[in-house]
Amino acid sequence: MSYVGPDFDPPQPRRSRRRPLTVAVAALVPGALLGWLVYEAVGGSGDGGGSDRAGVATSGTASAFSSPASGSASTPSPTGPSAGDDKQPGSSATPGTSAPAGSTPLRGKVVVIDPGHNPTNFRHTAEINRKVNIGTNSKECDTTGTSTNSGYPEAQFTLDVSRRLATLLEKQGATVKFTQDGDRPWGPCVDERAEIGNKAHADAAISIHADGAAVGNRGFHVILPGSVHAGAADTRKIVAPSADLGERVAGNFLRATGGAPSNYIGDGTGLVTRTDLGGLNLSTVPKVFIECGNMRDSKDAALLTSGAWRQKAAQGMAEGIASFLET
Repeated sequence: MSYVGPDFDPPQPRRSRRRPLTVAVAALVPGALLGWLVYEAVGGSGDGGGSDRAGVATSGTASAFSSPASGSASTPSPTGPSAGDDKQPGSSATPGTSAPAGSTPLRGKVVVIDPGHNPTNFRHTAEINRKVNIGTNSKECDTTGTSTNSGYPEAQFTLDVSRRLATLLEKQGATVKFTQDGDRPWGPCVDERAEIGNKAHADAAISIHADGAAVGNRGFHVILPGSVHAGAADTRKIVAPSADLGERVAGNFLRATGGAPSNYIGDGTGLVTRTDLGGLNLSTVPKVFIECGNMRDSKDAALLTSGAWRQKAAQGMAEGIASFLET
């Protein structure tokens, strides 16, 4: 997601509270973390570049996955190229490793999936530019999102991954609700996205995105809600469970995809806390954002446009969510 518009302004400078990966995440994915350390040792975490946005401070809340850099992306093509080896959502899926085949450990659990943006937002600029209140201030209803340099839109990516994730969670018995499934002409606005999760009394909610940062900026990160108590926003009760959810999603995503935490934001932790995102500020249920990679970097883009990789991404998210819900 490009940090321009509603939920996409650069993170505000805050006092860093960086700490290493928690014991919980380390326990979940020791092999993955070891692989990441080897990856870092051989210089695989990026193309030799850090963030090109001097002065952007992040707050590494807990672990290794953080928030995106401002990559003011152009409006994506309405019909971006199909993503190479794209497959039907879940077609190559295997049941989540957190549950044996045929079992339904998530029965009775409700998960709300929020596919970032909307493929046809670009046709409704007046509607998505309308300001909505997010508690701390007002922001645009929604944005168009970013795209790869070849024109594959973020909104198409987020829908594909979301559908794959839903298939995996439903196989484990969860009830899955979408904020949008390509079934509306624009939006919904960020405040409505939060409200959908709240009204569903979701046990967990996740907003799926991809970043639009500078070339050489690579890796994924998970954004956690900070403590906000202003206007209609009050996240105080969801801060701790959201951090737990985010750490589990991040750790399992790392293991499933074989990727690495962001090399350009989050101080190498891969987790960042923010208080400027309406989708988090207005949530009353445990919720996180995940930025799966940088669409403007060719190496990350090669992954994001791969159907096989997107299946791994969905698998990692599903396992992280299942781990959270089963505790």
